[in-house]
Amino acid sequence: MDYDVLVLGGGIIGCAVAYELSKYNLNIAVIEKEYDIADDISFVNSAIVYDGSETSNNVMAGLEYIGNILLEDLCEKFNVPFKRIGGLRVVNDDNGVIKLQEMHERAIKRGIDGVHLIDSDEVYKIEPNINKGIKKGLYSQNVALVAPYDLALSYAEVASDNGVIFRLEEEVLNIMNIAKGFKVITNKNKFTCRVVINTIANEMFINESGVVQEKDELERENTFKNMSYILVDDSYKNKLSRIITQTFDKDTFVVSTPVLNGGSLIGIKSIEKTSLDDNISYAVRLLKDLDKDSINNLFRESYDKDSIIVDDSRIDKGFISVTGTHYGKITLAPAIAKMLCDTLTNTLKCSQKKHFIDKRRESYKFREMNKDERNEVIKVDNRYGKMICLCNSVTEGEIVDSIRRPLGARTVKGVKRRTGAGFGSCHGAYCNEKIVSILARELGKNVTDIVDDSKDSRIISGRIKEFEDI
Repeated sequence: MDYDVLVLGGGIIGCAVAYELSKYNLNIAVIEKEYDIADDISFVNSAIVYDGSETSNNVMAGLEYIGNILLEDLCEKFNVPFKRIGGLRVVNDDNGVIKLQEMHERAIKRGIDGVHLIDSDEVYKIEPNINKGIKKGLYSQNVALVAPYDLALSYAEVASDNGVIFRLEEEVLNIMNIAKGFKVITNKNKFTCRVVINTIANEMFINESGVVQEKDELERENTFKNMSYILVDDSYKNKLSRIITQTFDKDTFVVSTPVLNGGSLIGIKSIEKTSLDDNISYAVRLLKDLDKDSINNLFRESYDKDSIIVDDSRIDKGFISVTGTHYGKITLAPAIAKMLCDTLTNTLKCSQKKHFIDKRRESYKFREMNKDERNEVIKVDNRYGKMICLCNSVTEGEIVDSIRRPLGARTVKGVKRRTGAGFGSCHGAYCNEKIVSILARELGKNVTDIVDDSKDSRIISGRIKEFEDI
């Protein structure tokens, strides 16, 4: 066999699974069709960590509760930003009050501590900047913020340091049963393995004949609602300090989330595609005096409330699947990975590694360092003294490190997501060219070969003149 375990999909769940399995004496590979891992995570590196109180699904609630606890320890170990800031759900009508009461009762039955049903006076004590008219609130002190991309990278880098092979730009075309395992055929290779763990939730499934097929696009469209996001910069004076959700009806809500590196993210869920003006009209029902001048960026993603199903019914044949998607997948990932790992390692009866490296390689974030720390790191590497992204204070040293690390960046988007360069108020107008030049130099490529995100996203189609050296 080429591998003991093949993990299909390098998203947050695939990376978490790879990390947990890398603790054992197993030969593991992760197959990902994109240029980079964790492509399923939003470019805004902040995500809500739920506690199981908000969902009506008891299974998801249990996994969220476990994931919430696991994440705090994981983030401390990997030095990933994690802040337990609390979440507040508010309503302004009687029907909404009934829904909050039901959620509170479910939380009590589930044994989730720290969830409180509060009146309007208490709501405004917690968040004085919320607009008037709130009748009731449900406050959970367990809800937190995490940097999801940093978490996924940590999972993957530690797994890589412990021997896991990440095969990027490989798309699974077919899976065939063989004696004591499977043959997995990609667009580049053929592999044999004892176990397949499929984490490609929305993109493909395996039919009864073992053939990989794309899900029907129409079916996919019917499973999610639209989520529009407004990124608000620090100039907005009435930003909220906690994660606030206001529900208007069963199809529409607004959520305000602080961003770990500054500003706020306002999300609007709707079954209809909304314009910027529509989004602002929803947002100002929660937030005071929000106008277009405070908006730094806007984008749209799908919102999926479906359950994630872990199917290990074919574990005796060596096949496990994780299907479905969920808005809380960042919270769910560590719990699912731990559960899968325990099931699989018990089945395979494999031993733990004696010399497992459970630490992410050190990195430096210039904007978070004091003057003395900056001077020390510049003494070691003077590239940390050369500023590339003025908006977010990202240096050449940080960009070079993001490229040279295990599973380093190979695209402009990969650099941006790892360092924050280009996500400032100028949207990369000042630093994009420099990032392209650094990538070309470090990867030994021509600048015309550097892509934004994928092979079809070349930034420079041809040379007009030589770039000056950085």
